[in-house]
Amino acid sequence: MSPAAVFTLHTFILLHYFLVVGQSAPVSPPPLFKEAAESAKMLVEKILNDIITVHAAAVNAEGLTLEPSAHTTTLQMMATTLGIPAAPVLKPLSERFTLDTCLSRMLAGSQLYQGLMGVLSSRLSGLGDLQADLRDLQTSINGMKELAQTNVGGSVTDDHQYDNLDLASHLHGNYEVQVAAHLTLAQLRSFCHDLIRSLRAVATYRPRVAGAR
Repeated sequence: MSPAAVFTLHTFILLHYFLVVGQSAPVSPPPLFKEAAESAKMLVEKILNDIITVHAAAVNAEGLTLEPSAHTTTLQMMATTLGIPAAPVLKPLSERFTLDTCLSRMLAGSQLYQGLMGVLSSRLSGLGDLQADLRDLQTSINGMKELAQTNVGGSVTDDHQYDNLDLASHLHGNYEVQVAAHLTLAQLRSFCHDLIRSLRAVATYRPRVAGAR
């Protein structure tokens, strides 16, 4: 075999190797994305601490505590009656539940609870810090979407999913306000725990490029 043929064969083998490795190698998120995810996680942890403080100050009706309750089913029914939607479901990342979908649901959930806090703030005091934190969280998640080059602001469906909250029309008296505040804060706390798990996952997620074997 001539030297030129040997060189061509070696070049072909090397190109094939790098193509295979490149196709199967996971793609790490950019360092700034990891930093943004960590920043968002710290903000969610602050929100979790604030929820405890706000609940203790604002909710004083008997039996409405953040501890596990035997009346969970009744409270869930009351959430439906009061027009308090369930938070978006956050799942482990996969080909079906993509990074874009995950971030969009994070954003939609933070928008939901900011909206609910806005309604409750007309009947209760002391919710301003939580509202501000939720706005900051939305800014942080949108920043992550920009870094990940996904659809900033969420999909059209996510953007308008919680536009027509019907909570205000059901707050007839103080008891309804107390129950609504309790349910909103309890659901927000649960959503925040899901957020932390998801933020940890997306910070280290390494999707495979198209054509991976």
